[in-house]
Amino acid sequence: MRLRVPAVAAAALALATAARGESALLLPLPDSFGAIEAGTFDTHGQRLGAASMSVVRRPDGRVELRAQSGIEGGAGSRVSAVMEAAEDGRALRLLSQRSESFDLSGASLGLLTIDHEAGVARCGVPAGQTGEPVTVELPAHDRVVNVPLNLLFQRLVSGEEREVAFQVFLCRFGARILDARARVATPRGASGNLVEVRYQLDFGPLLSTLAEPFLPTLSFWFDPDSPGAWVGHRMPLFSKGPTVLVVRSGFSPERLAPSVGAGPPGR
Repeated sequence: MRLRVPAVAAAALALATAARGESALLLPLPDSFGAIEAGTFDTHGQRLGAASMSVVRRPDGRVELRAQSGIEGGAGSRVSAVMEAAEDGRALRLLSQRSESFDLSGASLGLLTIDHEAGVARCGVPAGQTGEPVTVELPAHDRVVNVPLNLLFQRLVSGEEREVAFQVFLCRFGARILDARARVATPRGASGNLVEVRYQLDFGPLLSTLAEPFLPTLSFWFDPDSPGAWVGHRMPLFSKGPTVLVVRSGFSPERLAPSVGAGPPGR
């Protein structure tokens, strides 16, 4: 016997699915399209490997961001995001995000995927391990941004906003969605022409206080006068992995963080 879903119930289900399957955040359009070459450096300014970022407009009209960084022959990260035009072409809305990290031996830690249209995020199985991928339902009108943070922070750089609240999806040590906040840490003119934006994850009142001394400083740097604006960022290659600086070609790690290169490793 074939079951029929009442028209009203079907309509309600469709509306609920549509409401859940959409990112609530609108991202600004990039200042420029194309590829940007960069390098991966340790916190002492030593080059570890190559890096790159590209933002392209696809034949279907969607915008795709891709980036990769890492240690040559070892740990690394590859990310991508697909966005569609919104607000009559004046902004971008996230459709999907992908991220894959590799440990110090180069083994995959699993593919992280976020499907905003379907309203789900998934943690893949790390290389060499057994088990099934873990799927987490995204909150209604989610604010999850793992990949295009350089676009998300543009309104802080321009001064349009003083703080940006968003969410981050994490896989290692348990799939979960955490709240995050970003603010300008170093305004333009305080240290040259660059603007530094710092963000932090919210682990809850108790855990955030306990974990704060052990958490890496997460930063993005921008040059408002340069095409693309993004200059570099500082973050771990993977959870509890080595913290690196990814710096756009033409800029030095010392220019982003004056403490970089202040002394040899171990000092």
